[in-house]
Amino acid sequence: MTVLGISRSFVTTRPARVVERNMLVYRRNYMVVVSGFFEPLFYLFSMGFGVGALIGNVPLDDGRSVPYAVFVAPALLASSAMNGAIYETSNNFFYKLKYARLYDAVISTPMSLADVAMGEILWALLRGSLYAIGFLAVIGVVGLTGLGLLASPLGLLAFPAAMVVGFGFAGAGMAATTFVRRWQDFDFMQLAIMPMFLFSGTFYPIAAYPAGLQLIIQATPLYRGVHLIRALTTGTPDGLLVLDLVYLIAMGLIGLAITSRRLQKLLSA
Repeated sequence: MTVLGISRSFVTTRPARVVERNMLVYRRNYMVVVSGFFEPLFYLFSMGFGVGALIGNVPLDDGRSVPYAVFVAPALLASSAMNGAIYETSNNFFYKLKYARLYDAVISTPMSLADVAMGEILWALLRGSLYAIGFLAVIGVVGLTGLGLLASPLGLLAFPAAMVVGFGFAGAGMAATTFVRRWQDFDFMQLAIMPMFLFSGTFYPIAAYPAGLQLIIQATPLYRGVHLIRALTTGTPDGLLVLDLVYLIAMGLIGLAITSRRLQKLLSA
């Protein structure tokens, strides 16, 4: 059975072997894996609480206002999941593909290219999930001080939502990396990631933009992730949550399919 060109073998234990291999590689260098968690945390304390003390409350789509830190925190959680997935599926995946020639050896085993692609995406998803867990733990600790950053019980769903964000970006990031020819090409990827981080409603509502620009921003994957998690943490769910989920899951699946086919072409060349 094949869906989007992906063999059903990805649901077996074979992709787990790729995850296991990566875990063994990083077992003595785990700080490299968790280091990306600190960037959104620094943004939370510097922007959320520092700048937030000057801004005050920010209006939500339903007309309610929340403290600036409550507004920023879910966007940074989405960004954290994105970063964890992108870090692993860009430079690290490129090195294993082009320089370590890891997958040339892997495909000489019973593992298929679909297994490889799914295994690497699962590993990237795991890394993004670690960032999300760490970030949510900090939010929980901050909440104990009386500065609660989760304004709704639906905020408990923020972690699985962050995993969906990570899956979407892992698939897209790995697919994009299969087209990279040299290290310098990753500058183009950052050229896409940085504007998304800054302008996807991360630090202020997109209502500040002209209507035409708002439509463009709403079509970006990070905005869909920010909208999904913010709606849960602030208790403002709407019908667009279904769009968010479909968009991000489809992005991950399509990226997985493209990666499998591109690997077939690259490794057979």
